[in-house]
Amino acid sequence: MKAIEKIREALDGRGDDGEPVFSFEFFAPRKKADVNALLDLIGRLVVHGPAFCDLTWRTGSLATDDVTLDMVGKMQNAVGVETMMHLTCTNMPVQRIDRALDRIKSDGIRNVLALRGDPPTGQLKFVPVPDGYGSGLDLVKHIKEKYGDYFGITVAGYPEGHPDVIGSNGVASDEDYQNELAYLKRKVDAGADLIITQLFFDTDIFLKFVNDCRQVGITCPIVPGIMPIGTYKGFARMTSICRTKIPAEVSAALEPIKDNDEAVRNYGIHLGTEMCKKILASGIKTLHIYTFNKEASAVAVLMVVPNTL
Repeated sequence: MKAIEKIREALDGRGDDGEPVFSFEFFAPRKKADVNALLDLIGRLVVHGPAFCDLTWRTGSLATDDVTLDMVGKMQNAVGVETMMHLTCTNMPVQRIDRALDRIKSDGIRNVLALRGDPPTGQLKFVPVPDGYGSGLDLVKHIKEKYGDYFGITVAGYPEGHPDVIGSNGVASDEDYQNELAYLKRKVDAGADLIITQLFFDTDIFLKFVNDCRQVGITCPIVPGIMPIGTYKGFARMTSICRTKIPAEVSAALEPIKDNDEAVRNYGIHLGTEMCKKILASGIKTLHIYTFNKEASAVAVLMVVPNTL
């Protein structure tokens, strides 16, 4: 079943005051030996009833592809959770893209998160490989052209603008931000039916982004990506990669405890909970939790958010 169908079915059945719909994201394992441990973790989280779970795409060789493809097949058919696979354009000629899509189709997986992906290791600028694609939009178009309506296609949304357009002052210009919105609409118009956002820590920025999307004619669900802070080191690394704005109050809370992993984790649960509550109070009833392949914080956030677990 497509993730968009599960979300709509759940929301239609629950009404305005019903339970939120949530999902989990996991990192693809690096090697075959790691698959079973991650499957065990996903199995424990699936008992909480996510609408779907998604798995990132790890760029590398065909052997690396096969680890991810094996993993998502087992998620769908052994664990029994609706599964979404990320797919990027990084180092991926069309033949290799179709190899991945054909494989997951044969496993009954109907959900793809289509991304451009990061530049290959050692490159500052994204350059498509020969017979490959250079944008998420091109990938969406290809999936729709070759596979029709079989796959539900999700794309990424960037409440603060894509990292490529965030300036040295930490923000995207108004022109770049508007161009990003227009580009996102082109992806939706090309066939994407769901948007999941990049992580953020300023909830007002996310809510403004949703409103801005609606103003340019994007009507599909926009699911907020929530990252419970687990460690200060991980927080610093991800916010640096994503060029995420860190509110002053978050920096002030973390600075004195950054060397205390337990205190950071507890604060991350508190912050994630408050963000989710504010989002739900705004009328948005979907949450996407970035687990980073950890169980405790993801469950702890959902346990204290009303009407989830």
